[in-house]
Amino acid sequence: IYVVFFYFISSEERHLRANDREYNLSFMYANNAIKTSKYNVFTFLPLNLFEQFQRLANAYFVFLLILQLIPQISSLSWFTTVVPLLLVLSITLAKDLSDDITRHKNDKHVNNRKVEVLINGELKSEKWMNVQVGDIVKLENNEFVTADLLLLSSSEPLNLIYIETAELDGLVTETLIKYTISILYISGEVRCEPPNNRLDKFTGTLTVRGETFALDNERILLRGCTLRNTEWCFGLVVFGGPDTKLMQNSGKSIFKRTSIDHLMNFLVMFIFGFLAFLCTILSIGNGIWEYKEGNSFITFLPRADGANASLSAFLTFWSYVIILNTVVPISLYVSVEILRLGNSYFIDWDCKMYHVKSNTPAQARTTTLNEELGQIKYIFSDKTGTLTQNIMTFNRCSINGKSYGKSSKKKIDFSWNSLADPKFCFHDHKLVEAVKSGSPEVRAFFRLLALCHTVMAEEKTEGELFYQAQSPDEGALVTAARNFGFVFRSRTPETISLVEMGVPTTYELLAVLDFNNVRKRMSVIVRNPEGKLTLYCKGADTIIFERLHPLSSKLMEVTTEHLNEYAGEGLRTLALAYKDLDEDKFEEWKERHHEASTSLEDREAKLDAIYEEIEKDLLLLGASAVEDKLQDGVPQTIEQLAKADIKIWVLTGDKQETAENIGYSCNMLREEMKEIFIVASNTAEEVREELVNARKKMSPESGDEPPIEKSRFLGKKSQVVEDEKVNGEYGLVINGHSLAFALQKDMQLELLRTACMCQAVICCRVTPLQKAQVVELVKKHKKAVTLAIGDGANDVSMIKTAHIGVGISGQEGMQAVLSSDFSFAQFRYLQRLLLVHGRWSYLRMCKFLRYFFYKNFTFTFVHFWYAFFCGFSAQTVYDEWFITLYNLIYAALPVIGLSLFDQDVNDRWSFQYPQLYAPGQLNQYFSKMAFARILLHSCYSSLILFFVPWAAMCDTVRDDGKDIADYQSFALLAQTCLLIVVSVQLGLDTYYWTAVSQFFLWGSLSVYFAVTFTMYSNGMYLIFTSSFPFIGTARNSLNQPNIWLTIFLTTILCILPVVAKRFLFIQLKPTINDKVVARLQHTPRKVPRRRISTRRSGYAFSHARGYGDLVTSGRFLRIPVKTRSALFPHTDTTLYLYKKNM
Repeated sequence: IYVVFFYFISSEERHLRANDREYNLSFMYANNAIKTSKYNVFTFLPLNLFEQFQRLANAYFVFLLILQLIPQISSLSWFTTVVPLLLVLSITLAKDLSDDITRHKNDKHVNNRKVEVLINGELKSEKWMNVQVGDIVKLENNEFVTADLLLLSSSEPLNLIYIETAELDGLVTETLIKYTISILYISGEVRCEPPNNRLDKFTGTLTVRGETFALDNERILLRGCTLRNTEWCFGLVVFGGPDTKLMQNSGKSIFKRTSIDHLMNFLVMFIFGFLAFLCTILSIGNGIWEYKEGNSFITFLPRADGANASLSAFLTFWSYVIILNTVVPISLYVSVEILRLGNSYFIDWDCKMYHVKSNTPAQARTTTLNEELGQIKYIFSDKTGTLTQNIMTFNRCSINGKSYGKSSKKKIDFSWNSLADPKFCFHDHKLVEAVKSGSPEVRAFFRLLALCHTVMAEEKTEGELFYQAQSPDEGALVTAARNFGFVFRSRTPETISLVEMGVPTTYELLAVLDFNNVRKRMSVIVRNPEGKLTLYCKGADTIIFERLHPLSSKLMEVTTEHLNEYAGEGLRTLALAYKDLDEDKFEEWKERHHEASTSLEDREAKLDAIYEEIEKDLLLLGASAVEDKLQDGVPQTIEQLAKADIKIWVLTGDKQETAENIGYSCNMLREEMKEIFIVASNTAEEVREELVNARKKMSPESGDEPPIEKSRFLGKKSQVVEDEKVNGEYGLVINGHSLAFALQKDMQLELLRTACMCQAVICCRVTPLQKAQVVELVKKHKKAVTLAIGDGANDVSMIKTAHIGVGISGQEGMQAVLSSDFSFAQFRYLQRLLLVHGRWSYLRMCKFLRYFFYKNFTFTFVHFWYAFFCGFSAQTVYDEWFITLYNLIYAALPVIGLSLFDQDVNDRWSFQYPQLYAPGQLNQYFSKMAFARILLHSCYSSLILFFVPWAAMCDTVRDDGKDIADYQSFALLAQTCLLIVVSVQLGLDTYYWTAVSQFFLWGSLSVYFAVTFTMYSNGMYLIFTSSFPFIGTARNSLNQPNIWLTIFLTTILCILPVVAKRFLFIQLKPTINDKVVARLQHTPRKVPRRRISTRRSGYAFSHARGYGDLVTSGRFLRIPVKTRSALFPHTDTTLYLYKKNM
């Protein structure tokens, strides 16, 4: 599901005073009451019906009902239309009523929560809905946050505030504000931005006694959070109720629509036109018949005054609109939603997608996209945390031109360091010797790692440290410094306390230059105990190297060689540098920094410019390298998806070498590929040239202009770039700099053509925006369904852009999961989601649509043929009660059973033959052509169903000589033949029989005969004479052998061509499904796993904004360490490779 973000910034800022209700009420700010319900007692029925009648099928049936109220037109009783319409409306009414009652209860529960509010100097208990902007509220431990608050003080030392933000992003964060409640209560005023939906930004200023302080997002406690591990805290209400950021993000939901949805909309419109065409033909036939034959019947069928053939034809048109209404599928959309809901539950209940160690089941977060999981052509994946475990270990480092980490297998004994982490492992004893010998470069290296971070330390017992890190990278680096003698012990907003080789040392923290996606680095400015000012910086090597002093040029060359070596081992790298600062220049810079930080306009841009001034002429210290291992099952999953002809693109922020190495490790890039193209140019012309050269190598006959086809894929007009033939398999690796040029409007089609020719594409050093742009490019110009999968906040834009978004609940919080359509814990579950659930859902939906249209068109066409034998008089061929119950009972449950439980092969065979996935990508099971074949099949079946019973009953008598060639007997025979034929057809379409399927099929037939004998009985006729005129027809007809012989003959003639066609196609032109079913008895053989190649790799800086501002302001991050569960092999989905040609 997409969430629509209405981001509106007015020109007026918000102005409020602390604890001054009279002043704040003058601005008429919204109070803290919320309303998420849609209806009330008076508006529910009219508003809900109004919404339902906006659906074309519902409105059409109301129109039919109006027509049936006109005596000159009505050819059916009112209940034939009212009963189906009421059932559909009632189901939707009940669902919407239940949902809205739940919303009312939730609103009432939330609005009536109690909170303590400071009023006239006293704390009073108030309901949430009565809290006003500007109130000061007191929260206690484990209480929900009442509104968007500016935090004031807390019970914790140093005023720490620990909050859980799980309802917002799944993370646990902490924050702190130093201002005391007494100061703010007297004279505090806040000016800030108006309400908006940006969870990650807040701009404002606080004025206290004439002094102005900057307010940013880390100073705000958002509604939806929970206070944890804090006895109490006070906060100032800034936004209340509907103005809170949580409610601003609760916009209307717009459902993603599948390709089948858009096709169904087109077909429904076609059906309306087709209905008008049939009715026109029949009305013309009536006019001709009235003109030529009508006068012969005037004696016993007198015409009304003024009636003639033309008027009769006009009225007949509308009469047949009523009779042939079954061709319009009123229950189609309701049935589709039931099927999707059922298939979603199958995903939720799948134990084989349940991760035991993290207690995380798979979840279908939307129920509208199940069948599209069976049509995926392109997968866009993040790397860190998605393909890898995102659990980092410190493995290698380069310090002052010397590389460490590759030595003996003997583990280093850190017993000399009483504060060392016993879980930390390192094997190069030379590094320990260098630290102990007092090497200034080595000690400066680890001092930087111990100072330049936003990690929080918690010491529950003496010497037992626990680090809470923003990212696994930071935790690994600080732990490495700890074990080598530079122990980060604690911090305050102004200081950082270390233990350096056993000596406690405190540094004054003067500034944190925080990380963001553009900077890709972070710095701290500290003053050591001797009063020396130093800037320590760490970041992506390309960013750091650009800012080095010329004196570091030789060291940079050696370090670059080491970085390449580490990348070859698949490690993530980071460059480290420092700079000594002059006191006077720093004070001048600090003033400009304060001005920028308190600016209400373009604050981030101004701060970046200020940071850029001081982060230059750095001196290189070295580089670190950490390892991030692949998740279990990733190579096998990617290999299986590739066999299903699904192309996988990895969009990552890592270095090119890292991305390339991971590509080989997870089987995306393979030795047997003909060539892997690397695009890493610095100008647009060079990028274009490399893309064109790559395309020409893959397809020499490829023209300069892209093969474009105008299409209406997924209901939208677009220019589709057709696939081009390629000999062999190729790969493409492109870096972020080149990608920025390639995504320009004049070059993006060239990028698309070249990339789509490759089996695997890796885009490295990309930003979150570029990820979304790449997905949008493929989505817009390829006639294919896309899927994006990721685990972090930097993947949200990509997940929302793709047709289907999948979130992995991992180390980076729940942002990706909350924005996704489907979620689970491990990447390897993706193959089961697509190859099993996706394929089954697509197969079931297509079978449902084919059978649904077949049974309805066959039912309707029999009416059409009967019109030629009743003088086009709009008489029905069936009993009216059969017409009413046909789609509601007799033919409804069997098709639902088919659509919920059917499967062509089981899940193991779906894994063993991933090629079974291909028909969904090509829309082979249901398309416009398939719909046309259904029409022809229905036409043939209706001819048999009408003319065989007609011929069999013409001039026929019973065993006792009585005539049974009457209308009622013929109607009973025709409808019985119809129901049996469509039931047998459903049985032929069912691959997988279950007890439920059997019960629905045989139960429906039993109900039909039970209802028929009941309604045609003497008792029903005596009670409701006009409603049940078919008295005795069932018992007089169905006891005759020739009637049952006719039913058998009709069934054989209808089914025989279907069986013959399937037999011939299996023999002459078998589908992939036919081949697999034929080979189910073969014993597959295992192919030995190929050795996984190792290629160069590197490190990408985190995409999440850092917490430097939080640290310097005294607000801290506290994230409980979540241990990854041990990965386990695919015992349940062992994949065999069957190498015979399909």
